[in-house]
Amino acid sequence: MNKTIIIIGAGKGISYETARNFGLKGYNVAMISRTLTSLQELETDLASQGVTAKGFQGDVSSASSMKDALSAVRAEFGEEIEVLLYNAASIRPGQPTSITPEDFLYDFKVNVAGALIAVQEALPYMKKESGSILLTGGGLALHPSAEVASLSVGKAALRSLAYSLHQELSSKGVHVGTLTINGFVQEDSYFSADKIAGALFKMHENKGDVEVVYEEA
Repeated sequence: MNKTIIIIGAGKGISYETARNFGLKGYNVAMISRTLTSLQELETDLASQGVTAKGFQGDVSSASSMKDALSAVRAEFGEEIEVLLYNAASIRPGQPTSITPEDFLYDFKVNVAGALIAVQEALPYMKKESGSILLTGGGLALHPSAEVASLSVGKAALRSLAYSLHQELSSKGVHVGTLTINGFVQEDSYFSADKIAGALFKMHENKGDVEVVYEEA
């Protein structure tokens, strides 16, 4: 039976390695981002490795755009969704007193509200008992930084959203989890993108705690 993972915020790094990890295990990979050319490059790269992947243009800050993108995914790969990964983020330098309210609200849309939109749109099609909704968290949720105030608030809010979604959906057969990456993504290290992708797959397989803090012992 076909299994589909939808990766929102597709690009290089964690999204790419997650697409590769799941794809090599037989999953269809649907990738959503705003930039069509980068999606096409990812498609070609993954196809060369035997991964069935397709990109879909979508803007996480727009509910209508996300609805259209997810509808296109279902038309391509079928109605059922096994895994939804939200890995989109707006990373904007700025201290609390210097960021404009307009920029702050935009960042919140991308970092948090977009995840909620994606969940609401995908939920009716999530596989019960085997489906997972995964949110890419960050150490800023636990240790905020004034230098990236809007992202710190966003990661804290995303963590809270994961916990509340878990409370609501666990009894309905859909696992919700957040991987709190307490460090900087860096190749050839504990925080390499491929190792983080492996941790995300393990979360989906195990369906254990709502939060896994990914950090060196």
